Amino acid sequence: MPRHDRRRARITFSDAAAKQLEALTDEAGLHALDRALVVISVDPAIGEPIPGSTTGPQLLQYADEVERVRVLYFVTALKTVVVVAYIEV
Repeated sequence: MPRHDRRRARITFSDAAAKQLEALTDEAGLHALDRALVVISVDPAIGEPIPGSTTGPQLLQYADEVERVRVLYFVTALKTVVVVAYIEV
């Protein structure tokens, strides 16, 4: 039986990102976004830090040039939840 070293982080959406997701109707775009979210859930640290305020959690950016997807997100302190703040497909 395979042994998994880490569990995937749970993905959740800010209100703004949830509205963006609701407006996304293109099947190819949804598929591309789904793939990006899987990558982020497996390795939440994969994104590049976005410079800014140090008072809140570090905002990260994950961009997949092949799928043409960009996701802005932050990770909770225990790295078990990824909160998506912005979606661009």
